Amino acid sequence: MPLGRRVTKDVAELYEADQRLADDYPGRLAAATEAERALRDAQGADTPERELRALTIAFDEALTGALTAAEAAERVAMGPKVYSTEAQDAKTHRAAEIAYRKAKARPSVRPWTDEVDRLRTAREAHRLSFRTQPTTLV
Repeated sequence: MPLGRRVTKDVAELYEADQRLADDYPGRLAAATEAERALRDAQGADTPERELRALTIAFDEALTGALTAAEAAERVAMGPKVYSTEAQDAKTHRAAEIAYRKAKARPSVRPWTDEVDRLRTAREAHRLSFRTQPTTLV
């Protein structure tokens, strides 16, 4: 008989997927750092607008990848009780929401929450400073 809280197969699969994504966080963060360095170097040089735009988009995509991995690491630090699926009943879904809010207050989760906030702020500042989406003429 296993000790501890049992989780459904769906939740276990989501948790394992997040663990794999969280393990890739250092690589994704390094890729974002390298993309930013390339963008800043290109801004300092006389780079054509087309290349600068491609570097801007590449940096945005790298930041988004790092943010996704940080969010997964945050959920992994919270534990499998915070996961909910569409197949669960309302009571189980509500219990997962409560567990999520409680887990956010744990000291072991706080560094990941801060990292997610830092990356989200950096991405939004980048998006406000540079056009990463094509402009549409209305």
